[in-house]
Amino acid sequence: MRRYVVFIFTALLGLYAASAQADKAAAPSASIQKHAIPQRGTLYRATHGGNISYLFGTIHVGQTAFYPLEPQVTRALSDAEKLVIEVDIGDTEAMRLAIMRHGIYPDGQTINRHLSADGSAQLRQALQRVGIPFESVARMKPWMVANLLLIQEMERNGFPTEQGIEKYFISLAQKQNKPIQELETADYQLSLFDSMNDAEQEEYLKENLAELANGKAMKKALALIAAWQNADAQALEDALLEMQKGETASDRFLQQVLLDQRNPNMANKVEALLKTDKTSFVAVGALHLLGDKGVPQLLRQRGYQVQKIY
Repeated sequence: MRRYVVFIFTALLGLYAASAQADKAAAPSASIQKHAIPQRGTLYRATHGGNISYLFGTIHVGQTAFYPLEPQVTRALSDAEKLVIEVDIGDTEAMRLAIMRHGIYPDGQTINRHLSADGSAQLRQALQRVGIPFESVARMKPWMVANLLLIQEMERNGFPTEQGIEKYFISLAQKQNKPIQELETADYQLSLFDSMNDAEQEEYLKENLAELANGKAMKKALALIAAWQNADAQALEDALLEMQKGETASDRFLQQVLLDQRNPNMANKVEALLKTDKTSFVAVGALHLLGDKGVPQLLRQRGYQVQKIY
């Protein structure tokens, strides 16, 4: 399973942290501000008539060294009338309800009933390695457990969700008294994972457990973070191409559902912004902006002018 899901899916990366703790916006340190600020991510400008929508590609984890973001990005947000993000991770009640609906089994059901004996054994071994009692995840669905373990592994490696890029943007928007709008809802995003049947969820879980155990998960994650940190467009494109070559059910789910199914809807929302808002700033996972099926290219195909700033 390609580890890029860690960076595409805002809700999953912020969900448990947002439900369990208050938001902590990443605060740039004084020492960082003294140095030249590098370009990070990728930035586009879409125009329609006199209206502008900036599209910024994010990752959904972070660390204090990422901030502040470079002036082109912060100026674009400052000029915008509103901040638009995938999901409003500050709405903890909506996220809690989405988790309960799509990530947790009803009373009386446990994950053991939905996993094979082999899958259950692999899960118990993985939980034992990281010191998590089985009882604490017993009612979670397999996809939910897999992503929770990914989140914790990212945090152990110095990339906590509470310092994610979206939280940084939310903090800036709140200081500037800007409205915050979401492209999707937590319920919709989690429903995509919940659309997998038991067999698909078990495969998703087992693939994640294997790559967490052998270190491939973090190797791929750190490579993509490095590409984002350096605004390395070629490395980001290469990551997308590698993901598209995946042959497992999980790879296909990621490409066909988490990207190809969502990108046209995101393009629809940006198109609506271009028709109604003088200036907007849209922050979505970086992979949504790449390739022939990415949001910028979809907008170009509809006749909008889209310029890649970097």
